[in-house]
Amino acid sequence: MPAVLGFEGSANKIGVGVVRDGVVLANPRRTYVTPPGTGFLPGATARHHRTVILDLLQEALTEAGLTSKDIDCIAYTKGPGMGAPLVSVAVVARTVAQLWNKPLLGVNHCIGHIEMGRLITGATSPTVLYVSGGNTQVIAYSEHRYRIFGETIDIAVGNCLDRFARVLKISNDPSPGYNIEQMAKRGKKLVELPYTVKGMDVSFSGILSFIEDVTQRMLATGECTPEDLCFSLQETVFAMLVEITERAMAHCGSQEALIVGGVGCNMRLQEMMETMCQERGAQLFATDERFCIDNGAMIAQAGWEMFRAGHRTPLSESGVTQRYRTDEVEVTWRD
Repeated sequence: MPAVLGFEGSANKIGVGVVRDGVVLANPRRTYVTPPGTGFLPGATARHHRTVILDLLQEALTEAGLTSKDIDCIAYTKGPGMGAPLVSVAVVARTVAQLWNKPLLGVNHCIGHIEMGRLITGATSPTVLYVSGGNTQVIAYSEHRYRIFGETIDIAVGNCLDRFARVLKISNDPSPGYNIEQMAKRGKKLVELPYTVKGMDVSFSGILSFIEDVTQRMLATGECTPEDLCFSLQETVFAMLVEITERAMAHCGSQEALIVGGVGCNMRLQEMMETMCQERGAQLFATDERFCIDNGAMIAQAGWEMFRAGHRTPLSESGVTQRYRTDEVEVTWRD
């Protein structure tokens, strides 16, 4: 009954989770929140993580009712993500592993999301829509790899939403994407925006540039409201994501779709995906904000799978990388 401690800190969330045999024993998390109209810079984000990570570690152990002796492995996010935050968390993970004399495992952040989603929802072999502030991919498992069928060719969907939130000076608390979602519910007018799907891939930089350019003029002339723009942006980018996910499901013959990543919390995206799945006779799986948003338990769960499959990360190879594709990892723990 291995118990794995997981550290996640690839962006502005920092989390420490404990998982034992498919049960999440603890999953505390903190968020670095910046003022409206601003993003989060790597250096400042890393300083935030360094400030709270040891408190989170103690909180996770207390919540789980475990001590260091009960932990069998230390897992941490190897990448992808922001360099400085990744390094800050990896240093702590390496130190804890050496102090406690435990094996270390570097986990791919994207695979952490997938394995957490599979655990919580019970999906067996879904087509995965992975949507977050740093990543946008449509993924399906085949022959010991999570294969990428489609992805963004520029910025992630979450980054597109976050950057538009800065234009409107929307609060970053609890997150800009959540606040856009709430404003979009009050939108009544659909503003036509660029819709860019290229085969199985999507592009969000053009739609962001367009809406950044027209926002102040349209608001000043009364053509629309901020709520209308939030509604229009969501409807357009989510339609693009649903299209490529459906195409991947058709290609794979899949009857399951799983949404993971921070943007996966968005209820409108889940509603649009649910409609598509019902029309195909398929089933949609999604989780709530506890597990969609970056968290330590997802790293612990992926680490638990890897640990049982015999994976270990030597100290000499326990660095981080900002670019670490989902399909680079050999998934030996699945048939």
